[in-house]
Amino acid sequence: MSNSSLKPQFLIAAPSSGSGKTTLTLGLLRALARRGLRVQPFKCGPDYLDTHHHTQAAGRPSLNLDLYMASVEHAQSTYAGYTQAADVAVVEGVMGLFDGATRMQGSAADVAEQLGIPVILVVNAKAMAYSVAPLLFGFKNFYPGIRLVGAIFNFVNTASHFQFLREACEDVGVEALGYLPNNPAFAIPSRHLGLSIDAEVQYEAIVEALADALPHTINLDCLLAVTSTVAPTWAPTVPPAVSSQSRRIAVARDEAFTFTYLQNLDALHELGEVTYFSPLTDAALPAGTNFLYLPGGYPELFADALSANTGMRASIAAYCAAGGATYAECGGLMYLGRTITNAQGHTFPMAAVLPCTTSMQEAKLTLGYRTIQWNDLTIRGHEFHYSTLEDQGLTPTAMHLTNAKEAPVPVQVYRHGNVWASYVHLYWGEDRTFIDQLLVSALAPTAPPQ
Repeated sequence: MSNSSLKPQFLIAAPSSGSGKTTLTLGLLRALARRGLRVQPFKCGPDYLDTHHHTQAAGRPSLNLDLYMASVEHAQSTYAGYTQAADVAVVEGVMGLFDGATRMQGSAADVAEQLGIPVILVVNAKAMAYSVAPLLFGFKNFYPGIRLVGAIFNFVNTASHFQFLREACEDVGVEALGYLPNNPAFAIPSRHLGLSIDAEVQYEAIVEALADALPHTINLDCLLAVTSTVAPTWAPTVPPAVSSQSRRIAVARDEAFTFTYLQNLDALHELGEVTYFSPLTDAALPAGTNFLYLPGGYPELFADALSANTGMRASIAAYCAAGGATYAECGGLMYLGRTITNAQGHTFPMAAVLPCTTSMQEAKLTLGYRTIQWNDLTIRGHEFHYSTLEDQGLTPTAMHLTNAKEAPVPVQVYRHGNVWASYVHLYWGEDRTFIDQLLVSALAPTAPPQ
C-alpha cells in the first residue's frame, strides 16, 4: 500500500451483537451524506440485509468484506477500489469486535487490521457509567493490531450520564464522540425473518429520524478528524477476460429475490449479457436466456403473488425441462420446488422444477459458513435460512460440504438435469470458476429429469 491523501475511514464495532451497530451506521451514513459527502459503506461478513439498507441510507452501493469467503487481497482491493472515489468510508462490523469463524479469524477486528483503518466502538451503556472504563481498556489493548480511537454510547438519555462515560474515555485514552438516546423512533424492525425487507418507507423514516438526531449528541466533526487515515491504494484485481460467447444471463431481482453480492453480479457480467427480471411481475423469462440465476430472498413472504404468476412459473419450468442451465440458492431453491408453505400454514404451488417442498412452519434457524469441494475447486459461502425442506427425490451432487471447523454438514448441492440448487449462498466474486464449471457441466450429457 502506498501513501495518498488522508481520508476519514473507520470500522464501527461493538463488544457484542445487539449494541446498536446497524442503527448507528445507518444514521451516520445518512447524516454524513447530508453534508454533501460521498459516503462509501461496507459490511463485514456475509450479511445481505445490512448492505441493502446501507445502500438506501448512503445512496451508494454497499459491499461485503468477508475474510472467510474471499482472500485478504480481494477484500483490500475491493475496499481500495470503492473508497477511491469517496470522501468517507464506513465499515460496519459483525457480531462482537473479535468474534470470527475461528477465534478472531475473519472478525471485524481482523478486517480493520487488514485494511489499516481505525475502530469506533459502540457500547450499550444503558446500565453502565464509569465501569465502561475497564471494558474500553480491554478492547483497546487486547490486540495490538487494531487502533480503537473512539467510542459512541447507545441508550444514554441524559448529558449527566454521558459525563460519567466521557470521564471513563479520558482515563482510557479513547475519544468520547457522543451518544444516542433511547428513542422508539430509532428501533430497527426485525430483519431476520424478512419482516421488513420490503418496508422501505419504514426504514426511510427511521434513517431520517436518526440523521436528524445524531448531530445533536454526536460530534461528527471530531469523528471525521480522529478517523482521518491515509487512503489505501492497493492495486485493483485484474478482472478475467470477458467470455467471447454471446451468453444471455437472466437474474431474478425483485422484492422476493434480493440476496445478491454486487461482486457476484459483476462476475456474471464478465460471462455474458445480464438481464434482470421479476418472477413476481414479469410474464416470462427474458427471450434467449441460456443461463438462469435465482438468488436468495424471501419468496415465502410473496408466495401468493409468485404462485399467481402462472405464466412465469410455466416459463421457468419449460426452460429447465429443456435443459436450460440454472443455478438457484436458498430462496431460489424454494421457488423451484413444488410448493411453499408459509408461516400461517397456507401452501402455494411453485415452479415444480425440483422434487421437493419447503415450509416456514416450525421455523428453525440454520446458519454458518460453508466450504464446498468440487473436484479440484474450493468455493466458500454461508447458509442462513429458517425454512425446512422435504426431499421428494432430489439428487445430491458429488460436492463435499463442510463448516468453518471443517466438519461435514447436512446441506447439499442438488442437480436435476442442468439445474443446480442449494441452501448455500456462494461467493464467486473473487473467482468465477464455479460458474464456469456449472456452464461446462451443463454442456455435458445428463440424465433426463424424472
